Amino acid sequence: MKILVTSALPYANGEIHLGHLAGAYLPADIYVRYQRLKRRDVIYMCGTDEHGVPVTISAEKKNKTPREIVDQYYKSIGESFKVFGMTFDNFSRTSLPVHHRLAQDFFSKIYEKELIYPREVEQFYCVRCKRFLPDRYIIGKCPKCGSDGARGDQCEVCGHWLEPFELVEPRCLVCGEPPKKTRTKHWYFRLSQFQDRLGKWIESKKGWKDTVLTFVQGWLREGLEDRPITRDLSWGVPVPLAEAKGKVLYVWFDAPIGYISATIEWAEKQGKPDLWKEYWFDKETRLVHFIGKDNIVFHALIWPAMLMAYGDYVLPTDIPANQFLNLEGGKFSTSKDYAIWLPDYLKEFNPDPLRYALTRNAPEARDTDFTWRDFQAWHNNELADILGNFVNRTVAFVKRYYDSSIPEASSFGDRDNQILAMLRDAPGTIGARIENFEFKTALQEVMRIAQDANRYFDHGEPWVTRKNDPAACARTIHVCMKIVTALSVLADPFLPFTAQKIRDMLRVDPGGWDDGGQSVQVKIVGDTSILFEKIGDDIIKAQVGKLHKETIDLDYFTRVSLKTAKVLSAERVKGSKNLIKCQVQIGDAVKQIVAGVGKDYTPEQMLNKTIVVVENLEPAKIRGVLSDGMLLAAVDGERVILVTTDGAAASGLPVK
Repeated sequence: MKILVTSALPYANGEIHLGHLAGAYLPADIYVRYQRLKRRDVIYMCGTDEHGVPVTISAEKKNKTPREIVDQYYKSIGESFKVFGMTFDNFSRTSLPVHHRLAQDFFSKIYEKELIYPREVEQFYCVRCKRFLPDRYIIGKCPKCGSDGARGDQCEVCGHWLEPFELVEPRCLVCGEPPKKTRTKHWYFRLSQFQDRLGKWIESKKGWKDTVLTFVQGWLREGLEDRPITRDLSWGVPVPLAEAKGKVLYVWFDAPIGYISATIEWAEKQGKPDLWKEYWFDKETRLVHFIGKDNIVFHALIWPAMLMAYGDYVLPTDIPANQFLNLEGGKFSTSKDYAIWLPDYLKEFNPDPLRYALTRNAPEARDTDFTWRDFQAWHNNELADILGNFVNRTVAFVKRYYDSSIPEASSFGDRDNQILAMLRDAPGTIGARIENFEFKTALQEVMRIAQDANRYFDHGEPWVTRKNDPAACARTIHVCMKIVTALSVLADPFLPFTAQKIRDMLRVDPGGWDDGGQSVQVKIVGDTSILFEKIGDDIIKAQVGKLHKETIDLDYFTRVSLKTAKVLSAERVKGSKNLIKCQVQIGDAVKQIVAGVGKDYTPEQMLNKTIVVVENLEPAKIRGVLSDGMLLAAVDGERVILVTTDGAAASGLPVK
């Protein structure tokens, strides 16, 4: 079986931040490293997405050409990925001629099958700039939340997807002039014709993440519509039609084709120009796309439809999309520079602690939050005190008391055999988690071995038995070295630099995944090194101080209506342990609110409380139940604490 892994192509208009890593890149690298240790035929493709509006906007802001921008970021992104330990077989770019040829071939073949057609549409045109404006070149007030500066495709404040004509008081991003509606021609992909075929294909994906299936099924229920696949831009892949002069392929059509062109480039570098076909045309190939949840619709619906339309190519086997990683309670924001950028991180810290923190806190099923304090605690209390401590104390003991030679053991007791059995089972147990994209749980299993190893070392008391029971001491240290060897393999997908340091101490390559290094006989250890130096409070405080917290103006805040409300009734939402449905009185009105507080409050505890709610929040359905507002609560770790009034207060009072 061949395995072809891809990560979403990052835009070549800025650096990589931690949110990107947690979503599409680190999980893929863990998966690929594991598959290589399994000695499987796996290749990993990625590259920079160098077309589209984000690149041209960056170029205009910096008074550079798009080519200068993409050249700059292709190099810097690639260097950061390399230092972080990403193991791409090829890191390509969509501005290469091989990609342009392939993207145009895709358009032409699908066009010949009459699955692409022209349509006249209205589009904003800037008279001063003398050009049609793509969605991201148009800003205005969001029709949903009223915030100014919303783009023509999305409002960053409330998160709603938008169309340019929905904006209130739209204006050109470049010159600030109001644009006018003008008719133009664009080419559309007949996505609607793939509704049934995509529906049946999605039905066959029983093992996909619930979050991915739920999202895709929602789109299918609403019905798929034809999508425009061209743009009025000077930078991009030219549309291969004479009547489409001056137009380029829309980036969502262009970018995923980059997975194929990257594989073609890789094959050419191998001196085997047809090798790529063995992966993309073999129906037994396992094609896995690692993405963030904002890319689900493109990879799970539009991209498969393109492959179906073209024909011959293998379809995605799995799309293990992650949810979003937030930062210190706020959303990562490139435009507001609220982020931890990978190059900045790598100037201060080693890669493995970040790989550990992002995997331990991976947003696999829900959004999670990265904080510098958590990073410090996990590094010091887990990596240093558990994993690093066990490896160093074991190897140091061998060097000091056994002249660097591993002692032999002639017999084992029950406790020894339990540890050895755990090591035999570990590759299968941890491997099953990785195969199922449960990287967080897989990492926990690795750390559990290190925890059990420390307890085993302490229980064996080798510092005592080396004097009064040398055979027992030798047995303990022999087994501990077996654990160290196993950790050098089992930790490798997650902590590759640490695993290599351990292997350097062992002076041996422990081999592949399946036996966890247990078939290798380590006879002598080399020099020890501290795997993880503790991180001090002053270092973390400095990192927190570098963050630029997102701010809102007073006008925006005053649009949020906070009111006191009295809980009249409360009951659990059927089928949920955490959701509680409340009827609340806000002045003369009664509203229904659904809140995720059921782990900390029973419905009975909610009754008659005077709480604070957001009164003017847009209604939404949660688990199929209407929620017409939001209550306020503080979050202390995993615990939720309701915001209530200090003493009696009437319902409906404004909170300021």
